[in-house]
Amino acid sequence: MIVILKQNAPKQKVEDLLGQLKGKGIGIHFSEGAHTTLFGLVGDVSKIDQEALEALDIVEAVKRVSEPYKLVNRKFHPEDTAVQVGGGKIGGGSFGVIAGPCSVESPEQIIGAAKRMKEAGAKFLRGGAFKPRTSPYAFRGLKAEGIELLLEAKRETGLPIVTELTSLRYIDLYSEVDVIQVGARNMQNFEMLSELGHCDKPILLKRGLSSTMEELLMSAEYIVSGGNPNVILCERGIRTFETATRNTLDISAIPLLKQKSHLPVIVDPSHASGIAALVPVLAKTAVVAGADGLMVEVHPNPPAALCDGAQSITPDTFDQVMEDVRTLCGLEGKAL
Repeated sequence: MIVILKQNAPKQKVEDLLGQLKGKGIGIHFSEGAHTTLFGLVGDVSKIDQEALEALDIVEAVKRVSEPYKLVNRKFHPEDTAVQVGGGKIGGGSFGVIAGPCSVESPEQIIGAAKRMKEAGAKFLRGGAFKPRTSPYAFRGLKAEGIELLLEAKRETGLPIVTELTSLRYIDLYSEVDVIQVGARNMQNFEMLSELGHCDKPILLKRGLSSTMEELLMSAEYIVSGGNPNVILCERGIRTFETATRNTLDISAIPLLKQKSHLPVIVDPSHASGIAALVPVLAKTAVVAGADGLMVEVHPNPPAALCDGAQSITPDTFDQVMEDVRTLCGLEGKAL
């Protein structure tokens, strides 16, 4: 249920109403925008008399929310959410680019990549320390050593780091990580999502391989309902009948998610196609569709990559992608 307040409602009356609602055991999500102030009521709202609320002189309207996701719903929070990470921001009119290799392989590789990413204009460094792989024989990451190498790259360049958490038993290793990524395979790991709702770090939540948009938003609801509002949604392609590409990029998800939710939406064109040659055009398409950012896999030598070399672009190609992104964002020759 949403309670929309009248403009210039007296502060004391607003506080009195808040106290009455909380006294009924209702959770309150308070949202104050440029033109609208509202309460989002979460919990058992069957005990709330809608007509009595509507009769109050400070109340403009009362609406019921039919969608199962409440806190991530744009109806609860009309203004776009911007997630601040270090000196960078994603959402709320700020376009953020996360770039780097699929996996951390060596100090030279990750630090060298970080320097090139920063020179090109990326605001965040990505790199996998723990890698969930379909085959138990594939390279599964340097684990704790990989985290240390990412932190070293951060010290060298100042770029905030984004890396995937594959299991809660490793959570203590992520104390200095700036953004925790929840991968597609863990999108519905509800124990993990609930725990991340209690942390103070931004969470990058990737859409599951065969998940609907509502399922993605419900997973985000787990995190936000735990008290962590800093969630970034990531469209990374879904599994369809098509086999020409690794996945199928759902471009329609970008405007639809932004219509349904206030959370920022970014796109991973690397996993979406699995083909490096398609990454630049998919990246540009995502910008035009209204994405708040990109997450791109870049490797200094893709053929020698230990993980996902086929979908990784070179630093030189990434330079061109960034030029194209700046042009599409109307920032030609300027920093994003």
